[in-house]
Amino acid sequence: MQTKKAIVLGVSGASGMIYAVRSLKFLLNNHYNVDLVASKAAMMVWQSENQIAMPSNVRSQEQFWRDQSETVDGQLVCHPWGDVGATIASGSFRTLGMLVIPCSMATVAKIAHGLSSDLLERAADVHLKEGRRLVIVPRETPLSLIHLRNLTALAEAGAKIVPAIPAWYHHPKTIEDLVDFVVVRALDQFDIDADLVQRWQGRLHT
Repeated sequence: MQTKKAIVLGVSGASGMIYAVRSLKFLLNNHYNVDLVASKAAMMVWQSENQIAMPSNVRSQEQFWRDQSETVDGQLVCHPWGDVGATIASGSFRTLGMLVIPCSMATVAKIAHGLSSDLLERAADVHLKEGRRLVIVPRETPLSLIHLRNLTALAEAGAKIVPAIPAWYHHPKTIEDLVDFVVVRALDQFDIDADLVQRWQGRLHT
């Protein structure tokens, strides 16, 4: 029987790979079982942002993601982006839900129109058809009318849209503080209470 704490983490080719790393770090540190799939474009963006290559071999990729997230906890399974026969491509594989972070506008468009050209898109399509939680963290600006219509289509289909927009009321001091705010709001959609940032405490009355 698959654990109820299994969650699929999709990493697409949008700028902001740090969002994926911080999400993975929290999930593994809190003993969630993570099935991760990075798209082909994500590998190119990773190298562009970090000047190191993401390995394509899944065994090496698992160690790579653990090194990036600096954790040995939890269970991590990485899937090749082209393996549309993987476990997470089937609705019979039970999960808590799927988080796509960061999510490119190309990935948004394909998921919104049911075009499953790789495993990430297929897994997202499965979560929609099964009525499971699908959380999209788009990272793009400005948004065109096409982008907005595709995001609307996903919302109408049941996905939750959590734009990568940080806040400042928690008095961030580092880039990680800004990133973690978005990660916390994304994980909220799964009823996962991440204690990475201080939540809004209400106005102070004098």
